Amino acid sequence: MIKNFDELNEKISSCSVCLANKFAGKDNKRAVVLCGGTGCLSSNSQAIKEKFEQLIQQRGIDDKVSVNQVGCFGFCSQGPFVKIFPEDTLYRLVKLEDVEEIVEKDLIGNEVVERLLFVDPATKEKVAKQDDINFYKKQVRIALHGCGQINPEDINEALGAGAFQGLSKALKMDRADVIKEILDSGLRGRGGGGFPTGRKWQFAYAQPAGEKYVVCNGDEGDPGAFMDRSILEGNPLAVIEGMVIAGYAIGAQNGYFYVRAEYPVAVNRLRIAIKQAEEIGLLGDNILGTDFSFRVHIRLGAGAFVCGEETALLNSIEGQRGMPRPRPPFPAVKGLWQKPTIINNVETLACVPFIMREGAAKFAAYGTEKSKGTKVFALGGKINNVGLVEIPMGTTLRELIYDIGGGIPNGKKFKAIQTGGPSGGCLTEADLDTPIDFDNLVAKGSMMGSGGAIVMDEDNCMVDVAKFYMEFICDESCGKCTPCRIGTKRMLEILTKITNGQATMDDLEQLEELSRTIKAGSLCGLGQTSANPVISTLTHFRDEYVAHIVDKRCPAKVCKHLMQYTINPELCKKCSACARKCPVGAITGVVGKEPYSIDQKKCIKCGMCMASCKFKAIEKK
Repeated sequence: MIKNFDELNEKISSCSVCLANKFAGKDNKRAVVLCGGTGCLSSNSQAIKEKFEQLIQQRGIDDKVSVNQVGCFGFCSQGPFVKIFPEDTLYRLVKLEDVEEIVEKDLIGNEVVERLLFVDPATKEKVAKQDDINFYKKQVRIALHGCGQINPEDINEALGAGAFQGLSKALKMDRADVIKEILDSGLRGRGGGGFPTGRKWQFAYAQPAGEKYVVCNGDEGDPGAFMDRSILEGNPLAVIEGMVIAGYAIGAQNGYFYVRAEYPVAVNRLRIAIKQAEEIGLLGDNILGTDFSFRVHIRLGAGAFVCGEETALLNSIEGQRGMPRPRPPFPAVKGLWQKPTIINNVETLACVPFIMREGAAKFAAYGTEKSKGTKVFALGGKINNVGLVEIPMGTTLRELIYDIGGGIPNGKKFKAIQTGGPSGGCLTEADLDTPIDFDNLVAKGSMMGSGGAIVMDEDNCMVDVAKFYMEFICDESCGKCTPCRIGTKRMLEILTKITNGQATMDDLEQLEELSRTIKAGSLCGLGQTSANPVISTLTHFRDEYVAHIVDKRCPAKVCKHLMQYTINPELCKKCSACARKCPVGAITGVVGKEPYSIDQKKCIKCGMCMASCKFKAIEKK
């Protein structure tokens, strides 16, 4: 049990030495560190860890080698990862059958297994160390501090990496000064709105003394987004510390984590972290011998996207249906159980310990004039380096996509990047040199959002993309207000008509009118931003809409009702492979004698024929 500041400092000091010695090999041991994020766990990372432990024990080197599982390394398309210390050798795409070779060659023979090293796609050279890979070179880890380095289920490793130093500093300060430090840092909400975090805290602090609450919004629901999940999986104590600091600043004694139940690994590690913090006295009564007490609770969300909206989230915690409340009053005045409440997302709270530990000036040294610090993005879609990245605000889209993301696969041409998820918009090649920050993205017709970044290439149909997001919005609308409940459904119907080749130009005008109406009339942020994907694709890719409507043609050859699969008789080898794969018997011909052809009336456009043809005789038109 840590009873005061001096005991905490002693504990942090000893843990720091242990962690540093482990990575430097000064404990006379080598360390095997494996990625334990959800992505790698789904690719057998746990079994790989157990195989390492088994073989290390069998070879009698368990006194010379430790095995540890940490959070997400970030470079998801190259996982599972295994890193060997103190050499800092990084192996990627490790399979169960590779473990014995790593043990024999590297751990016993001190020889690098070169075939498992990352290969730079530009130079074709093998790269042995993580920091030498382009994906990592321009990253700065603040919110992701400790992720991919420490065991998230061991509070001693978190303390060794700096945990609770920020809280220790905050508890020695006046509450108003803590809030001023957050204000001076320029930290803005990372959940999407970008509201200044310190101002939100000020509003709650200014309310009369009494019961107040801090809520962490971990209801990450954007398609393709996994930033908050990875932080909670990789270093949950950083988020807990941020919440405790926020509680101290506004005078709250209870905090609630609202995390979706689809994140079992994150929830389990969060529970372990809370229990460990309570056991050593960093949560509970009279923290570090002060008169400040704080307790943390967890509530699981059922997966409703609308519960990412803060007032709907509060209703859900209270046991009510997750539907937005009219504002004002704002949660900082009347929030959880009608008491003053601040709601910050996972990434925002993860930045708070760094600000208190290192100082506001160091955080503000990164970023742009109005958007300070870093931002975590989940980079996905048509991109070579899929993964989680944390970059300083002001980094350009070109740097994100080409330097960090490694460009577009298969030599395809970049078409657009969707930022901000269903609430965001598409940015094009003309926007590639735009510095990423809250205001720049909004000015370009998109938004930061929580940090999803989906890259699209020439093979993507932008009308189909807009339809995909509108389907998502319709499914997730709570139905409380008419513009969102009915308007988005009508928009989806029009988009479906367009992709089916049944629409007219009058439908396009109606789509634009509905977009404006829903944006202006909806109750909450979900409805107010629901038309953004449609508005941005109409702005940048109106010609694709017109092609669907007037020419009855999908330029990207994606929309099934507007495209055909045909067989070129001159290239057909009469092998029948396509006919054997067709699930509806739409392909006929005679093996070795007669070229095959496709009955367009029977064809369901599944693409199995094209995938099965080795001679490229099947074309999509």
